[in-house]
Amino acid sequence: MNVGTAATDALAADALIAEDEPLLAQALVAELARAWPQLRVRATAGDGVSAVTQALALQPDVLFFDIRMPGQSGLDAAVALADEWDTQAKPFPALVFVTAYDQYAVQAFEAQAVDYLLKPVQPERLRKTVAKLQQTLAQRQTQPPDLDATLGQLRHLLGQAALTGAGTGTGGAAPAPGAAPLSVIQASVGTSIRMVPVDDVLVFEAADKYVRVLTAEHEYLIRTPLKELLPQLDAQAFWQVHRGTVVRAAAIDTVTRDEAGKLSLTLRGRRDKLPVSRLYAHLFKAM
Repeated sequence: MNVGTAATDALAADALIAEDEPLLAQALVAELARAWPQLRVRATAGDGVSAVTQALALQPDVLFFDIRMPGQSGLDAAVALADEWDTQAKPFPALVFVTAYDQYAVQAFEAQAVDYLLKPVQPERLRKTVAKLQQTLAQRQTQPPDLDATLGQLRHLLGQAALTGAGTGTGGAAPAPGAAPLSVIQASVGTSIRMVPVDDVLVFEAADKYVRVLTAEHEYLIRTPLKELLPQLDAQAFWQVHRGTVVRAAAIDTVTRDEAGKLSLTLRGRRDKLPVSRLYAHLFKAM
């Protein structure tokens, strides 16, 4: 198949749009119909969780994910989708983030060569994005995409978002540069506050509106979101192994891979088996 034929074949594709503002979603659908008539927008989702569910069901070729959405940001949704995607069935979709102007987000996207659209979407800019997407899909006819490369881009974007508090809708303030890592966790226990040394903590795990703080013998609940807590931890001592799980690296006992290729780990002092997402599988290169 020559490049010209591949490019022609790539014109026909399926897309999913995740945008929590219906009017903006409709406007993007209309602009895409003009810029790429052969693109079929299979569905629109109003939040990140629904976007992941629909993408897994519809298996689109292209995703347009709004960065700021209720419940789960577009960036978090992309990470969750990458973790669940069956690459044996179909390549991971080409991804475009849609964002209101934010210099940190734009700089991060450009640094990682991730395509993006600014709101309100301008027809000329959209045409450039469409051309890039068509070229990407054409190349996939002969060269399958590298999911590891996409995961690397997402890791860097997540790190940038954590440092700046921008682009994810978390609203959390990053710690001051050079600030000492957190040394004590204040956990409410009944009518009192327990001062838990961070050196005793084995796991931080997101659970609904709380974060579970697990030591070898005890469990505490705190209200500080994991995204706000993570930048305050010593990155050498604590590794994020899943979007909702951070573990003490020195406490990792075993890491195993199941028949489906998914990793999980156990910690010394606890019997729990914790999943490791694709995003963080690079931490265990020997596997």
